[in-house]
Amino acid sequence: MRLNKALFPLPFLFLFFSSLVTFSQGYKVKTIVIDAGHGGRKPGARGSFSLEKNVALEVALKLGRKIEEEMPELKVLYTRKTDVDVDFYKRAALANDNNADLFLSIHCNSMPDRRVISGYTKNKKGKRIPRYTYQKNTTTSGTETFVAGSHRLNEQDAAIRENEDIKLEKNYKQNYNGYDPNDPETFIILSLFKNLFRDKSLKLARLIQNNYTNDDNRVNRGVKEQGLLILQRCGLPAVLTEIGFISNPTEEKYINSDSGQAEIVNSIFKAIKTYKKETETN
Repeated sequence: MRLNKALFPLPFLFLFFSSLVTFSQGYKVKTIVIDAGHGGRKPGARGSFSLEKNVALEVALKLGRKIEEEMPELKVLYTRKTDVDVDFYKRAALANDNNADLFLSIHCNSMPDRRVISGYTKNKKGKRIPRYTYQKNTTTSGTETFVAGSHRLNEQDAAIRENEDIKLEKNYKQNYNGYDPNDPETFIILSLFKNLFRDKSLKLARLIQNNYTNDDNRVNRGVKEQGLLILQRCGLPAVLTEIGFISNPTEEKYINSDSGQAEIVNSIFKAIKTYKKETETN
C-alpha cells in the first residue's frame, strides 16, 4: 500500500513536529479538553431507557466542574456543553488550536445483538438448516480505556464502529483528507504518528482503569490501543474512556445514577491529578 500523502497535509505534519519540540522543552498540564462523545443527531449507543450522548454529556460536565473547583490552576475546555452535533475534526482541533495538554473523551460501551439458533427447518432439498434469531447481549459489563493505536486489521471492529459517525458529517472526505472509516488500511497510515504521545496517553489510561477497578469495584476490561480517529488527530496525550455498558441493564442504571456518575467522575479526576503530579517536567 502506498502512503497517502493527502491524508496528512503540511499543517497536520507541522502540528506533530512542533508538539515534539514542546515536549522536549518540558511538559506541564495547564489545559485539558473534555469531550462528551456523540451528540445531536449522533446519539451513539442506545440502552433500554437512555442514550450514550446524554450520559456522556452529564459525566463530562460533572467532571469539568470538579476540576474547575478542586484544580483551579487547570483551564478546562469542552467540545460541547449541550446536545449538539460536533464533528470529530473540530473536537480534535479545539485541543490542538488551544495548545491543550490533555484530551479526554467520554463514551458508553455497547454490545451488538447475538445471533442464536432458535430451531431448525429444511430447505427445498430436504437438508436440515438452522433458523436464527437475534437476542440482546445484556450480560457484558465493565470499563475500558483506549489510546491511539493500530493493531491487526481484524481487530479494528471497535475503531470502525466509533469512527462511523464521521459519515454523518458534511464533506467528511474533504475534512478528513480522504479518510475512509470503512477501510482498516487507513489505520496503518494513521499509526505512523501514534508513538509521539503514546507513553503519556497509556499512563493516564492505566490510572483511570486502576481507579475504576480499585475504588469502584468495576470489571476491568483493560487499556487498549485502537485506531480511533478522534484520538489519532490530537497532537497531545489523549484517551477515550468507556464508562460502562449501556446495553447491560445493571450498568445502564449505574451510569445514569447520581451515585454512579459521582464514582466515575472521582475515578477520572483522581487519575488526572496523579497524572499531573507524576508527569510534569521542568
